[in-house]
Amino acid sequence: MKTNLEFDIQDLREKDRLHTVHGWTDYAQFVEEGPEILVEGDGVYVTDINGSRLMDAMGGVWCVNAGYGRSEIVEAIATQARRLPFANPFRATTSPPAARLSAKLARLAPGDLDHVLYSGGGSTANDAALRIVQRYFNTLGRAEKKEIICRRNAYHGSTTASAALCGIDEIKVGFDVSRAGVHYVSAPYAYRGAGGDDAGAFCDRLVDEFAEAVERVGADRIACFYAEPVMGMGGVLVPPPGYFERISEICKAHDILVIADEVVTGFGRLGEMLASDAVFAMAPDIVTCAKGLTSGYLPLGATIVSSRIMEVLRGPVAGSGTFTHGFTYAEHPVCCAAALANIALIEREGICRHVRETSGYFKSSLDTLLDFDIVGDVRGAGFMFAIENVADRESKALFPPEVAIGDRIAGHARRNGLIVRPGGHLNIFSPPLTMSRADIDFLAETLRESIRRTQDDLVREGLWRG
Repeated sequence: MKTNLEFDIQDLREKDRLHTVHGWTDYAQFVEEGPEILVEGDGVYVTDINGSRLMDAMGGVWCVNAGYGRSEIVEAIATQARRLPFANPFRATTSPPAARLSAKLARLAPGDLDHVLYSGGGSTANDAALRIVQRYFNTLGRAEKKEIICRRNAYHGSTTASAALCGIDEIKVGFDVSRAGVHYVSAPYAYRGAGGDDAGAFCDRLVDEFAEAVERVGADRIACFYAEPVMGMGGVLVPPPGYFERISEICKAHDILVIADEVVTGFGRLGEMLASDAVFAMAPDIVTCAKGLTSGYLPLGATIVSSRIMEVLRGPVAGSGTFTHGFTYAEHPVCCAAALANIALIEREGICRHVRETSGYFKSSLDTLLDFDIVGDVRGAGFMFAIENVADRESKALFPPEVAIGDRIAGHARRNGLIVRPGGHLNIFSPPLTMSRADIDFLAETLRESIRRTQDDLVREGLWRG
């Protein structure tokens, strides 16, 4: 079976296998199997080079919020590319799409966050936030405030600086990632960390731990606290009520800047354009975003800072008033045009409202999978969820890594027309935000069959007793 596009499949696979370096790829498997090649997308579906139509429950990589094939975004890209494909972002040069997008993001951002520094994606947006924090305190003459508090299970990017902020040790293996100056506190991992406490008591423990970390490191040495409103790659971990509000109060009392990493959660994923303050009362000083900013149609990241911080950044450091940071492709006019069209589409179609109204149905559909013995937990919010698979429900023991339980389930799902993300013992869902209830039904039914087949495989192979 073929699409209406003509490709030499073997030629493409061999070119890619021999010459492309893929991120987050098991190369032993890749060399043997080669790449999967996707050629078309429409709505919540993509089509591979063999003509198989697949529901993309990963939304690309947490990013295709508006869905595939949105002509409004494509036309905005083409129009701007014909008019002006690039504008120098340095020395006070701009373009109409960049200026309009900055003003739009300032209106969407919470509080007095009204200045925007652009970059190429989420990692660079977080990297830029860290440089801004350093410049901010250096300008104030407080060079001793350099320490950072992050959380275990956190993911903030793949640049050298942003990777150092991550609290997932496995992704640092093989790289020289410095942990100097970064301190980690517990993630709000209720399934494995609450220990029988209710949400209130669990929150108390997490907040107390944070306060103890501030005291131990020294508030006069801590520059900032980095946090995802809902932790994505680290397992879709949702904080208990009051968690961010209370931690933010501690930060404000000690002049510790709060940085909300909304690379995943922004632009509708949690039912709000930006969720850190609207949903979690986080009161951030800086917000970073990317992914859903353009719905993945073009790469763009944004670091949104408060007017209070910007006022300081305008001041001189070591006798120089020049802000010596920026990227060649920052404020890229075509990318900014894509973002403007994407945001207009999300607002016009009421996509945030759709997520809020449909999220409960999505969660209840996934909850039905808890009748499988290997499904230990279903969690999430908005349109981002995870299933945690276990070898034993009572003890919450995991399968050995070599069983690759998440990959097994994802493999069965893929063969049945559904793309889900495996993450060790997890399966993660971040579909386009246009997904309907009928689409959710297909996802849940396909996943049910995939888990059933996986359990049967495990029993047959002697890897699980059932």
